[in-house]
Amino acid sequence: MVGNVKARYVKHTMLFKRPSGTSRGVLNEKETFFIILEDGEKIGVGECGLLRGLSIDDVPEYEAILQGSCEAITEDNFNPDSLSSFPSLQMGFEMAQRSLQAENPFILFKTTFTEDTFQIPINGLVWMGDVDFMQSQIQEKITAGFSCIKLKIGALDFDKELQLLEEIRNHFTTDQIEIRVDANGAFSNDSAFDKLKQLARYDIHSIEQPIARGQEEFMNTLCRESPIPIALDEELIGISTTQIESLLDAIQPQYIILKPSLLGGFTITEQWIQHATKRKIGWWVTSALESNIGLSAIAQWTAEMGCNWPQGLGTGSLYSNNIPSPLVVENGYLRYDLKRSWKFNF
Repeated sequence: MVGNVKARYVKHTMLFKRPSGTSRGVLNEKETFFIILEDGEKIGVGECGLLRGLSIDDVPEYEAILQGSCEAITEDNFNPDSLSSFPSLQMGFEMAQRSLQAENPFILFKTTFTEDTFQIPINGLVWMGDVDFMQSQIQEKITAGFSCIKLKIGALDFDKELQLLEEIRNHFTTDQIEIRVDANGAFSNDSAFDKLKQLARYDIHSIEQPIARGQEEFMNTLCRESPIPIALDEELIGISTTQIESLLDAIQPQYIILKPSLLGGFTITEQWIQHATKRKIGWWVTSALESNIGLSAIAQWTAEMGCNWPQGLGTGSLYSNNIPSPLVVENGYLRYDLKRSWKFNF
């Protein structure tokens, strides 16, 4: 960055409307960090979507590094390479720079999505909870017009989770409702094959990260022998650009899940897409629970990449204090409603 750019950041705590559970625990709030660049009258806005307990850059000195990077930009001696071990910071600064250079700071990628002539298909996300809570969420998503539902599994009694899936399949065929499940690495190695076989009875589209990351050989075996296609998610965290090909070749998954905030931004995530496409590995994009600032940028970029299959970008409505924006969810699609405006006051 050159010129008289001034940089600062603001910490913002997002509040969940209701507790949201995964196999890693229950979320009630999530902190995020907005980067604001100013160059005269122009502004640029980025978001560092750190996920505590999951992001590779979840370290005690995180805010100090963010502050130091803002000071370096203001002093015109910022080196982007200094953030190579901090993917959410890489993402935030890439967003902010693109925003500063854009005609509209909230439209980083001009596509048919931002023109409101194309809507992104998304999955309806069902969080963990007791059976009644999960059943109510499933009904909500189906009533709202979703044709793809993603269930977080791995924390309830497995038989109860199977009952939930059976109930869906008793009422909806695979042509009517596509089911994805996400174990967040909760299955033990000893139980993984048996659980995958039981899940397969319900025509599951795919399962994300059935076992804990870092077990390439066993994950490869699962990908080869599982009756359900496997999508890598947490497995991608912390992998450098020089390691992408070796990881994909070692595991050979059917799909990969792309979270730009955990991978280091759009440019790096595009490398994942290129290497995956070369190997005929499918992919889709999901949020890392960003606010509407980050979610909108990710959705715009996803539309530019091409996406006629459901993405995991319907998370903006989780919060009671999200940033007002043109993003709306309608009938299982994410839309950029030009009649709505941004209200970002930081």
